[in-house]
Amino acid sequence: MPQTDFFWPPLRHAEGFYTSEVHAPGRLPVRTFLPTGYEPNYAYPLLVFFHGHGGNEEQVLRLAPRLSRRNYICIGLRAPQELGPRADGRLGYTWGADGRCDAFVEDYVFRAVEQSRRNYHIHSERIYLAGFCEGATLAYRIGLQFPERFAGIISLNGNMPRQGGPLLRLPEARSLRVLIGHGIANAVAPLALARQDHRLLYTAGIDVQMHTYAATHKLHPDMLRDINRWVMESINSQMEAAS
Repeated sequence: MPQTDFFWPPLRHAEGFYTSEVHAPGRLPVRTFLPTGYEPNYAYPLLVFFHGHGGNEEQVLRLAPRLSRRNYICIGLRAPQELGPRADGRLGYTWGADGRCDAFVEDYVFRAVEQSRRNYHIHSERIYLAGFCEGATLAYRIGLQFPERFAGIISLNGNMPRQGGPLLRLPEARSLRVLIGHGIANAVAPLALARQDHRLLYTAGIDVQMHTYAATHKLHPDMLRDINRWVMESINSQMEAAS
């Protein structure tokens, strides 16, 4: 098996949600979900969640226990641009459509991942970026520009960037796996664009799967079931290849 480096202390932690901060350069929140029966001797996959337009890190991380209560450590990050209060009274945020905040967000993501690996036992080769709607575009941007840092990209009801061409790191990006989940009645991010993304990634030689659902731009429950199955299949394939 390939050697994997870790930054974890052998501590016991309880299942649930935790909030911490990183400095990149300001104080930025990291919302963490720890699985039930957290075992410090097991190297967990890490899922990094990016919320959609008008969302926040708490809202998107509510998906974590619905995805699996046992299989993953998950973190949710907050976009840098404030939009104002949501219907529930909490502030909503945006990642920005033009990519102007990308360098800032990249540093935020890398610091949050590093902090998570120091605090918990995370497998360095099983780190996935998962974006919902607008957050999917960011997951594509970061994953395709830094493919050596991540195992895969998960796009839920989102699209690849349409400016500047994201596939800047071929052939390195062919080491990634990509899962696309999309609602067939999505008027915000049309299904036709998601199909274009699938064709482009497939043509580039990237291992990509696409699933469609009877949904609009809202999350369909089966998306979470398919994410769990896809990630666990990826881990099992890694273990078989290593043995």
